Amino acid sequence: MTALRIGAHVDQADPVAEAAARKAPLVQFFLGNPQSYKGPVVEYAHGPAALRAAAESAGVDLYVHAPYLINVATTNNRQRIPSRKLLQQHMDAAAELGAKGLIVHGGHVRDEDDPAKGFDNWRKAIEATDIKVPLLIENTAGGTNAMTRYLDRIKGVWEAISAAEGFDQVGFCLDTCHAHAGGNKLESIVDDVLAITGRIDLVHANDSRDDFDSGADRHASFGAGHIEPDLLAHVVREAGAPVVCETPGGAEEHVADFSWLRERVG
Repeated sequence: MTALRIGAHVDQADPVAEAAARKAPLVQFFLGNPQSYKGPVVEYAHGPAALRAAAESAGVDLYVHAPYLINVATTNNRQRIPSRKLLQQHMDAAAELGAKGLIVHGGHVRDEDDPAKGFDNWRKAIEATDIKVPLLIENTAGGTNAMTRYLDRIKGVWEAISAAEGFDQVGFCLDTCHAHAGGNKLESIVDDVLAITGRIDLVHANDSRDDFDSGADRHASFGAGHIEPDLLAHVVREAGAPVVCETPGGAEEHVADFSWLRERVG
């Protein structure tokens, strides 16, 4: 694989400074409250154009994580319609920043719903969105009727959206904690995902505070959770994609996590 490009999820007030503090070539951040339907807010003091210029000058790639509340798969109109609007707002903001990708969770349908409805709602969402930067759909840890927890559901989403206009701008973000907690074997997860999507564009490298197939989305620093260290490194190595650590702590803790991972990935 090529040299490991690794960064972290950081505060958005000054992502370029956060990258410098970690000597990282990339960072990820939210644009506002991830638990709110309010539109994106760029907190960088000099505005979005200046942030884009600063990142380009520093050679730092920016990734934006969409709010957790976005659920374009649901059959509930009161959630789905605002979710589509919020997704487009974040897409527009990410493009203004020159982001390399916008990461969004797969969402879910209600327990009594046919998953096929969620797959088709994903297709409609892709067609309704003006995709300006790569939209990276992320696997999730919990939920019995989730769209991207289990491999067969990921396959259902991908088969549905593959017919949508704009599909060429859709990619995949693989989260190691989510895969482990979601009940997917890390020994084969990269091959399994690639067989479905043909691509892995970003890795969220995280240890898990909880057991395999727990359904719990709780991240841990490397070596402090329930994922076997060499197995976590195996996923990162095989994926061959840029890495974002969403592990606890600030710059010091993240630098330690980077070193831990580099040592094992080789």
